[in-house]
Amino acid sequence: MCLGVPAKVVRIEGQEATVAIGSVEYQSSLLLIDDVKVGDYILLHAGFVIEKIDPAEAEETTRLFNQISNMEQE
Repeated sequence: MCLGVPAKVVRIEGQEATVAIGSVEYQSSLLLIDDVKVGDYILLHAGFVIEKIDPAEAEETTRLFNQISNMEQE
């Protein structure tokens, strides 16, 4: 199973982006996609930005991931 995780782009340097998932930042490659800007929401998979997504979609997916995570802790 493959999983793309929504993240927000916080910095871009060349073909690398720093993206935030909650309060954690990750380095990711921009080699697979064009036209990504700071502030965009993206799907992150295996260290690569694979798609730009709508901010509302990113928030909803994050909310569902958090809900699942909370269920596992109970």
